[in-house]
Amino acid sequence: MNIALIFSAMDGPDSTSSSLSTSEHLGIGYLAASLRSKGHNVLLVNSEIQGLDAEQTFVNARQIAVFDTAFHQTIPEQAYRYAIPEWYYKEHNIRVYGFHGTSHKYVSEQAIKWLNKLHSKIISIHLGNGCSITAIKDGKSIDTSMGFGPLSGLMMGTRSGDIDPSVIFHLMEHAGYTLEQLSTLVNKQSGLLGVGGSSDMRDIKKLVSEGNQAAVLALKLYAYRIRKFIGAYAAVLNGIDAVIFTAGVGENDSNMREAVCAELNYLGIELDQDQNIAYKGELKEINTVNSKVKILVIPTNEEYEIAYQCFGLLA
Repeated sequence: MNIALIFSAMDGPDSTSSSLSTSEHLGIGYLAASLRSKGHNVLLVNSEIQGLDAEQTFVNARQIAVFDTAFHQTIPEQAYRYAIPEWYYKEHNIRVYGFHGTSHKYVSEQAIKWLNKLHSKIISIHLGNGCSITAIKDGKSIDTSMGFGPLSGLMMGTRSGDIDPSVIFHLMEHAGYTLEQLSTLVNKQSGLLGVGGSSDMRDIKKLVSEGNQAAVLALKLYAYRIRKFIGAYAAVLNGIDAVIFTAGVGENDSNMREAVCAELNYLGIELDQDQNIAYKGELKEINTVNSKVKILVIPTNEEYEIAYQCFGLLA
């Protein structure tokens, strides 16, 4: 019988080999040169590093790391490189890694089965406390909104999403903010919380019902960012077969799905209002019969996807 300790890791450098510790390990995706190191390009939280210490108890078990960046390894160079000197890419691994890969992989595979179309153009929208959007062609990620870290792209619960770096420089130079303060600002005090007063979409909607204009603006910004990326990825894909909504907000907030789809008719995206409101927790189309693009709500299942990949390695 194979016994494995499985944990999900956010990110690892652009490497395909590793030496994690003294016993045998398997990895899927980018592998950190040493998960116990604190290198600038090893973006792991403490709990994930501590997870490796379980080997002291389960001495005969293999540990399998499933990296959230793995699905995005197929992104082409023109999409994963930043427009800075190559030295920073080679010496410091500065590039787009992307996140939520496990979720995007799972829901896109479910969509391909549903569409019965292997050669497909899909936009997957993961809306939880963290948010990202991925362009997927023929089952492979070709662009994604999160970059070197999980801060860029869409507006999130407490994260700003895309912000002009000049803002950071300005606040450091003219307002005396430290790097730590600014990191806290854009990672923990921004997004829905910073604009609307709460990181919880349910609280934001309650505030909107009470006439809170800051909360109204927060919802407008949130939906606008998503629509903007859908338009960009429609260009990247040269068309769309399906749009997927997934994760907490994507699966449970019919109003947000409506707000996102409201101005996308030019792309052939037409939402069926009744189907959208009636959605209840399973894979379902919520587009009109005349919509050229399928609009799917697919519950994500990252635990299943992680286990499925690990069984493949243990077989």
